[in-house]
Amino acid sequence: MADRVTVIGWDGSPLSGAARSALGAATLVAGAAHHLQLPEVPRGAEHVRLGSVSLAARRIARHRGTAVVFADGDPGFFGVVRALRAPEHGLEVEVVPAVSALAAAFARAGMPWDDAQLVVANSRTLRRAVNVCRAHTKVGVLTSPGAGPAELALLLGPVHRTFVICEALGTSSEEVTVLTSDKVADHTWRDPNVVIVVGGSQQGASPPPGTAGAQPGEAGAGAAGGAAHGWTNMGHQGGGWLAAQSPGYPPPMRGWALPHSFYAAQDPAAGHARPPRAGESAQLRAGQLARLGPRIGDLVWDIGSGSGALAVEAARFGAAVIAVDRDADACARTADAGRRFGVQLDVVQGTAPQILEDLPEPDVVRVGGGGVRTVTAVAERRPGRIVTHAVTRDEAEAIGRALAEGGYAVECALLQSVQLDTDEWVESERAVVFLLAGVRN
Repeated sequence: MADRVTVIGWDGSPLSGAARSALGAATLVAGAAHHLQLPEVPRGAEHVRLGSVSLAARRIARHRGTAVVFADGDPGFFGVVRALRAPEHGLEVEVVPAVSALAAAFARAGMPWDDAQLVVANSRTLRRAVNVCRAHTKVGVLTSPGAGPAELALLLGPVHRTFVICEALGTSSEEVTVLTSDKVADHTWRDPNVVIVVGGSQQGASPPPGTAGAQPGEAGAGAAGGAAHGWTNMGHQGGGWLAAQSPGYPPPMRGWALPHSFYAAQDPAAGHARPPRAGESAQLRAGQLARLGPRIGDLVWDIGSGSGALAVEAARFGAAVIAVDRDADACARTADAGRRFGVQLDVVQGTAPQILEDLPEPDVVRVGGGGVRTVTAVAERRPGRIVTHAVTRDEAEAIGRALAEGGYAVECALLQSVQLDTDEWVESERAVVFLLAGVRN
């Protein structure tokens, strides 16, 4: 095993005294080609070109002497330190840090980055990195060959974002370019590069109409009231305190499966909130979300989005969401709910299953309308999970067969919920529905 392993971060600036001292004693130096060409690297030491970090770690573990490993930027941030410290190698390392490439990129752009999502895009993670860019308003991307700015922009498709592309950071050929996403694929970009992807709605969540500031016993209070659900006295408290979250985190609402009234738009003719569609109860939504398990990096399809309640709540978990509805008013309500809750939704008007053909591949899907035909079409796209509902047992059996024939393990439960008026303690609403969930075999 190597007597000592020092990892040196390199950001293009002159090497520190600690880095020079480690190199002076090194009998093995590992790094990329541009690292090994630095004048401070001893010519008499063994040189190892870094390709696979795991292979290099095994070589270092067998070395008898003092090893130095170079890495661009901060080696402890999406860098080689984790691989070198893996238990199978048994290496203890000292780290001489440098400014990370992402920190340098945000500095060049003059932007704060404590509220940014930070991802690595490579051949394995590119699609999930794109989904993060769909779902969040500020994302820093460490790219790799074949998963660079052009690929990110092409996979974003019609989702409009602004790209800040930083090439060759810390070198004499450094260049920073700002383009809209529709123009990025028209250019050729040098590796390595870092991309900052910004855009989308940044409006924070606000209480639904009729609940702002409501106190128990006042209009708008009670089960759907603002005070009962934490909307009051939860305003932005100044600067941020948690990385990868907006300065106003946590948002003013707490919980999921919020009442339908939080999402429903007002019916101008009736003067009150529009009633929920069949299958839009908060209790059913809670079960569907639990089985979908949306998370950061996922793309969720919400087919038959209605009020936008499930689409918004899936987006609040950090997932990217495409909400589909054939009704223009429903699309408008979904987009409005997304703006009010401060989440990014891609709203598409069209009839399923035809409209689904050109959508990017989903990870999980909720089918809120369209029946067996739509469920079958979704199963052919092979998402990890599909949830839907049925009103009758015959419909539930037909959907269950379609899921099973599509290669999914099927779960079905009959849900019955009764909403009570807590002033009179009498039944105000009853819902009976079959919840179906399919998990890909």
